[in-house]
Amino acid sequence: MLLAQIGINEILNDGATTAQSIAEGWDKQWVDLLQNNTNNNLYGALTNLGVFFAVGTLLIFMMQWLKDTINNDYSRPITGLIWPFVVVLFLTTTGDGTELSNLTLGVRNFVNNINQQVVESADVDQTYQQAIAMSVAEDVVGSFLRPCQSLTGEQQRQCFTKATEKIDTLWQEYRSLYGDKPWIIRLENQVNQITLGTGVLSEEAFNSFLGSTVQVTIKNFLISLQSAFANLIEATMLLVAALGPLAVGGSLLPVAGKPVFAWLTGFFSLGIAKISFNIIAILTASVIVNGPAQNPNTIPDLMWFIIFLGILAPILSLVIAIAGGFAVFYAISNTASWVKERV
Repeated sequence: MLLAQIGINEILNDGATTAQSIAEGWDKQWVDLLQNNTNNNLYGALTNLGVFFAVGTLLIFMMQWLKDTINNDYSRPITGLIWPFVVVLFLTTTGDGTELSNLTLGVRNFVNNINQQVVESADVDQTYQQAIAMSVAEDVVGSFLRPCQSLTGEQQRQCFTKATEKIDTLWQEYRSLYGDKPWIIRLENQVNQITLGTGVLSEEAFNSFLGSTVQVTIKNFLISLQSAFANLIEATMLLVAALGPLAVGGSLLPVAGKPVFAWLTGFFSLGIAKISFNIIAILTASVIVNGPAQNPNTIPDLMWFIIFLGILAPILSLVIAIAGGFAVFYAISNTASWVKERV
C-alpha cells in the first residue's frame, strides 16, 4: 500500500509536467555548454577538433580546387571558395563562444519559442493537466478507500471517515485548479455512495471503482515515459548541438552531401519531434476535457489516454520528425544547388 501511495503522489506531482517546464530545466545546460567558458569545456574541445578537421580537409579542398582551376573549370573554384569562409566564420571564437555556438543556441531558442506559443495557444495548464488529473483521479481516490474494503461495521465506518477527510482535500484542490467540473461532481457522488451509503452500490461496482495497484503502477510508469521522452529529446538536441563544430569542420570535403547539411537536418528534425509531441498531447487532452469530462453520467476508461501519451505519441512524433527531416534535407540541398548554379 505504501508503494502504491507513493506512486500516486508521483502521478499527481510529476504527471502534469509539460515539455515546456522540462525545456526550462535544460536551459542552464545549453548556456553552460555553448557559451560559458567555451575555451575550457566540452564544446571548446570539440571546436578545436573541428578546426583540426577543417585544416585537414582544407588540404584536400585546395588540391581539388587547383585541379579544377588547371582544367579551366572556373565555376566550381569560384563557388567552392564560399565554404572556407563559412568554416572560418562559424569556428571563430568570440567573447561568448563561437559564431556557431551562438547560432545554435539561437535556433534552439527559436524552436522553444514556437513550442511555447503552441502550448500557450492551447492553454495547456487547463487542458493537458486536467486530462491527466481526470485519468488518475479514480486511482487516487481508490488508494484512500482500498484499506476500508476488508473491514466491516464500525471499523469500516471510521476508515471511511478518515478517507473522506483526505478525499475532500483532493476535491478542493481539483476545484481550485479546474473549477466545479462535471467529472469532479461524478467522482464525488460515487465516493458518497460508498462512504455515506447514499446509494446502492454492488460489490462489483465497488471493486471496479477502487481499481488495483497494478493499474496504478502501470499508469505511473506510462506517465514517467512521457517525461523520459521529453528529456530524451532535450538531451539528444544538446548532443547534436555539441557535434556542430565537427560537422562544420568536415564540410570542406569535396563531396555533394556536406556534413553540415546532415547536422542541420538532425537538429531541425528533433525540433519537429518536440513540437509534434506537444501538439499531439494537447489535441488528445482536448478530446478528453471537451468530451467525457463534460458528461457526469458516463464513467469513461481513460487508460487509452495514458497509453497513447506514454507509447504511441512518442512513436508518432518521431515518424513525423523523420518525414520532416527528409523534407528539410531536400530543401537545404536544393537551395545549395540553386546558389551554386547562380554564383
